[in-house]
Amino acid sequence: MLQLWAAAAFFLGIHLLVAGSSARTKIVGVLGERAWLASFSVLSIAGISWLAYSFNEAVAGPNHLYWAAPGWAYHLSPVVILAATLFAVIGVTTPNPTAVGAEALAEKPETVKGILRVTRHPFLWGATIWALWHIFVNGDKASIVFFGTFALLAMLGTFSIDEKKRKRLGDAWTGFAAKTSNLPFAAIFAGRNQLKTGELGWWRILLALVIFGGLFYGHLWLFGVSPVPGYLPY
Repeated sequence: MLQLWAAAAFFLGIHLLVAGSSARTKIVGVLGERAWLASFSVLSIAGISWLAYSFNEAVAGPNHLYWAAPGWAYHLSPVVILAATLFAVIGVTTPNPTAVGAEALAEKPETVKGILRVTRHPFLWGATIWALWHIFVNGDKASIVFFGTFALLAMLGTFSIDEKKRKRLGDAWTGFAAKTSNLPFAAIFAGRNQLKTGELGWWRILLALVIFGGLFYGHLWLFGVSPVPGYLPY
């Protein structure tokens, strides 16, 4: 379990204390933007790999169970994870000024469409839903640390990105933020935007369904656990 805590601290540290702080600017000044992105990508992959390995080790060892989720939660899991997958996949494939190198999109009024009407951080909210639901249905210490790392990073990431973009883009970001929201559906409920499902893109939805179907079918093979009780596809 100690190794899992160390892996979690490393993964959060490189994102929050390095990439999310003034240290990033200093490193970019020395290495350059491309070298920084390449180095950070390698560190992120290493961090995720360490987390996954440490999680498997922690689950196999002494691992305290804090609660047992109700039976209905396991059967509801496909619906919740499908929603998370839709947020993540549609979000990644939708042009968004919150993405690295896409800041110029904030100045274009037509940018705010599709999933961005729901939230300006669709991928991070998809990751948050995925992580929090796994914590809820698992209820063990290893899962809280492992999935909690991703949930914490995703939620804090939405605020960190907003702050960095606000400082960098000024009025362009102010206009974009006024028509969107961090919290999903908040701008729609506040009357600052409206939901238009036709703008999501049928191919994005289809892609999300394919990815979800693959993960659902392969979950037992990949992770050793069936996604729903009694489902044994092979």
